[in-house]
Amino acid sequence: MSDMRDDTKTMRPPVRRQGPMRGRIVEKPKDFKGTVKKMFRFLASYKGPFICIIVLAVASTIFNIIGPKISSLAITELYKGTVAKIAKTGEINFTRIAQILSFMMSLYVIASVFNGIMGWLMANLSQKVCYDLRKGISQKIGRMPMKYFESKTVGDVLSRITNDVDTFGQSLNQAVVQLITSVVTMLGVLVMMLTINVLMTLVTLIIIPLSIVIVSTIMKHSQKYFKAQQRKLGEVNGEVEETIAGQQVVKLFNYEKKAIENFDKINDELYESAWKSQFFGGMMGPFMNFVGNLGYAVVAISGGIFAFRGIITVGDIQAFIQYVRNFTQPINQLAQVSNMLQSMAAGAERIFEFLEEEEERDAVHPEQFAAQTACPPIGDDNWMPRPGHALGHVVFDNVRFGYDPDKIIINNFNSIVQPGQMIAIVGPTGAGKTTMVKLLMRFYDVLSGSIKLDGHDLREFKRADLRSNFGMVLQDTWLFQGTIMENLRYGRLEATDEEVINAAKAAYADHFIRTLPAGYNTELNEDATNISQGQKQLLTIARAILADRPVLILDEATSSVDTRTEELIQKAMNVLMQNRTSFVIAHRLSTIRDADNILVMRDGDIVEQGNHHDLLAKGGFYADLYNSQFENG
Repeated sequence: MSDMRDDTKTMRPPVRRQGPMRGRIVEKPKDFKGTVKKMFRFLASYKGPFICIIVLAVASTIFNIIGPKISSLAITELYKGTVAKIAKTGEINFTRIAQILSFMMSLYVIASVFNGIMGWLMANLSQKVCYDLRKGISQKIGRMPMKYFESKTVGDVLSRITNDVDTFGQSLNQAVVQLITSVVTMLGVLVMMLTINVLMTLVTLIIIPLSIVIVSTIMKHSQKYFKAQQRKLGEVNGEVEETIAGQQVVKLFNYEKKAIENFDKINDELYESAWKSQFFGGMMGPFMNFVGNLGYAVVAISGGIFAFRGIITVGDIQAFIQYVRNFTQPINQLAQVSNMLQSMAAGAERIFEFLEEEEERDAVHPEQFAAQTACPPIGDDNWMPRPGHALGHVVFDNVRFGYDPDKIIINNFNSIVQPGQMIAIVGPTGAGKTTMVKLLMRFYDVLSGSIKLDGHDLREFKRADLRSNFGMVLQDTWLFQGTIMENLRYGRLEATDEEVINAAKAAYADHFIRTLPAGYNTELNEDATNISQGQKQLLTIARAILADRPVLILDEATSSVDTRTEELIQKAMNVLMQNRTSFVIAHRLSTIRDADNILVMRDGDIVEQGNHHDLLAKGGFYADLYNSQFENG
């Protein structure tokens, strides 16, 4: 496949950015309630497994709640038997006690089975949610406009796929079960305590408002730090990614010390937000334990008084103490769940922010052109080429564009390109050459005017259909980790080995490939640094030849190679451009002397156009550019 990127550098020097992801911790929390609503809407599609988990959690919790009441019967029976034995009026009924304990044990076994099944279902569900989120983010990336990636760090996007999704999944796995069991336990224990003694239950309930005040206060202060922690984690990833990717630049400019300083600054900010979020989260446990101990003291005193007066039995006191423990424990768990929910919301907020980003907009009714034929019927103005079968007739009609609508960089661009022509675009840096390529590929849309392919405005095409007509070879080569055969086949996935090899021969790459240890099965590393720059360029040309697209965009592919390799690349590009409409961004003007038309750009406008000889004879801006290169050469 042709190289589908613009000429934005992938090896960025690790400079500090001043965008929204750089700077101080954002103190103001975002919409927590709104994020929770989005989570519920997203998780609604998994309601089947959730219902099963809820039923199992409720059943398991109920069986566990009944246990202390059953054990109180055994203790009461043992107490009565002991008193009767001391008074010599009876014996301990061990048979009855064994029956009670056997029944209690069976309840706990059933509860454990339900709990095990619930844990298995929850683990599967949380991983399925993570899988779907990663898949959704991956698909979203393919629909995002180029301007998004030109304004964001790679590390931040990666952090949303890895850290934020993992945080969401882990918190979901733990929080949902604990939330369900804690709520059911509180309600169930409350009912059981009321059956034992209403007054003792009311006294115990004093701890609830105190617990709510503690939890809400801590949550209010900790949420902003949980959010900041996730944000800073993304920044750390971005800093590490760009520093590693730009190691050559880092070492070349002795930037190691500054890179460490930049990392330390972000790492310190992550540390500050992380320890504060963990500190506030960790405060809940001790506070809730204190509240729980108050509850035990109240039960011990009131229970002793009631037992002395014969209002309740000894077994009921024991059961009530267990229920108080079971009542305060879910309150502690809810405090922990609140921490998890905050981490979960912080991660989910960043995930949903990305998933809700504006996508590339396609044609309003692109489907009407889907079944058109490869060749235009005579007199049919509605004909539109099938994907990959454009004729290559391109018209720039009063094109006006700026990345910022208030800062126009392409003012009034007009040109007509006939099928099969080679069009060179030349001019000084910042003239708008690469911007025109981005507009051709519809990485951006024009502000006014139009660009037409075979008589149709580019905005009438589906973006994927439009781009299937373009092949690109850029100065920045892009090869992925894998074999050379796999990299070349990226141009056309269904191509046979023979077709791949023929494309490599046409690009003059076959010879050097066969000299490598494993030939076409040689594994390229992540940045393809185990082959030379010229060899990488030949591979990208071979990939474009294999793709066989009708329109080509070539961004000076020979500027960073030696003279011999330049000759090979130029020969390969000549083969590639045969019978194709070609747009060549040229820095070395000697390489485009045979162009059918040369567009000379300056400050976003075409100041001259014509063939090489005519432009030289005119003695204008092009002649000055050409002669200055010749003199310097």
